[in-house]
Amino acid sequence: MALTGVEIFKLLPKTNCKKCGFPTCLAFAMKLAQRQASLDLCPDVSEEAKQKLGEASAPPVRPITLGSGDKAVKMGEETVLFRHDKRFVNPCVFALEIKDTLAEDDINIKVNEVIESEIDRVGQKLRIDAIAIINDSNDAVKFEAAAKVIATKAPGIPVIICTVNPQAAEAAIKQFADEKPIIYGVNSGNAEAMANIAKTYKAILGITASSAFGGSGGGLDEISTLTEKVKSMGVEDMVIDSGARKAKEIIEHNTLARRAAIKKNFKPLGYPVITFAQREDNLVELLISVVGVAKYSSIIVLSSIEKWKNLAMFTLRQNIYTDPQVPMQVEQKVYKIGEPLPESPLFITTNFSLTYFIVSGEVENSKVASYLAVMDCEGLSVLTAWAAGKFTAAKIAQFIKEAGIENEIKHRELIIPGYVAILSGAIEDKLEGWKVTVGPREANGIPAFLRSRMAGK
Repeated sequence: MALTGVEIFKLLPKTNCKKCGFPTCLAFAMKLAQRQASLDLCPDVSEEAKQKLGEASAPPVRPITLGSGDKAVKMGEETVLFRHDKRFVNPCVFALEIKDTLAEDDINIKVNEVIESEIDRVGQKLRIDAIAIINDSNDAVKFEAAAKVIATKAPGIPVIICTVNPQAAEAAIKQFADEKPIIYGVNSGNAEAMANIAKTYKAILGITASSAFGGSGGGLDEISTLTEKVKSMGVEDMVIDSGARKAKEIIEHNTLARRAAIKKNFKPLGYPVITFAQREDNLVELLISVVGVAKYSSIIVLSSIEKWKNLAMFTLRQNIYTDPQVPMQVEQKVYKIGEPLPESPLFITTNFSLTYFIVSGEVENSKVASYLAVMDCEGLSVLTAWAAGKFTAAKIAQFIKEAGIENEIKHRELIIPGYVAILSGAIEDKLEGWKVTVGPREANGIPAFLRSRMAGK
């Protein structure tokens, strides 16, 4: 059971030293009880208290890292049911299935698709994160051979080893030593053997209900029994699969598991969820994946990763796992679009990520190298920042003076967004010797605007 704020307070030093950032130990205890602070913030807490509070203050959904190195992905660590309550922490993982019945050339093609899946969207690198190796042949030798191909072709990419056969699992996992893969397919019959393999190779276990393989298992009840059994064998890191495959079941099971973990602190279901979305129809597969992204799946396994499908999934994931209380922002500075010369135009806009990437994209489309001054307005768009008093003539003038752009350009002309044309006169008053030109109201007008300027010179 979760401890109350008063129960936690009794275990704290009670010095009110404020080192944790809170005014009193009681205030800190209340934040710990609400899972809005970490026990690590208290430098004076005793080891005995750490042991007692560690479990109580841990996130309801266990944090787990799949893979190692710079391609490793974090899962779990979630503390809320709804993102507007706080925020969702670790974006779900997309994995491409690769069956061991495929020819080596076909396996290489699929691995290449994963390697080449990365795109840049509003400043974030988005990609297919992992590979799920499926023991479709039920043959340990074939499974090991497929694992070798993938390990050679895609070093560092996190893997999920999918088999109910402990011998096949051990043969495959040897190819990914010290890379913290998942061994998926742990059931009541093979749990002990799989747990021993996981402990030997420092792997994560994927706990499955028998209904995942067409049986008539008990879903979440069966899973909660299995996770407790596996935990008693010395394995802490697990992901769970209740066997849900239809959209209705995925929503129902994932929601029940998340609610049990967060509202009831029910540890046997407090693990990241893996969802298998594979379908013959690509559109249906996408829709099942969307359900998983929206409703608590930490891993979604796909049968194919066409670019159009990836873009839809990446965009949804990025939006859901963005803090709704903190706008996406880019760094305040003067960006070079293309290879601008001292005579090149100088634009200004705010640091809202979407604004920056739309404006910079349209400048790139114009083929006219330019400077783009991006001003920190706390991630607000142009009109919102102006209305909030953060994109004003005085602040714009101060930013331009402090940015040092005057040392890089020969002219003294600043192009402002058309929506704030009203600022042009005031900016010229604040920026002595400068001319302010009003640009297009919409970013898609920038190419024509720049071409007309070039034609007039």
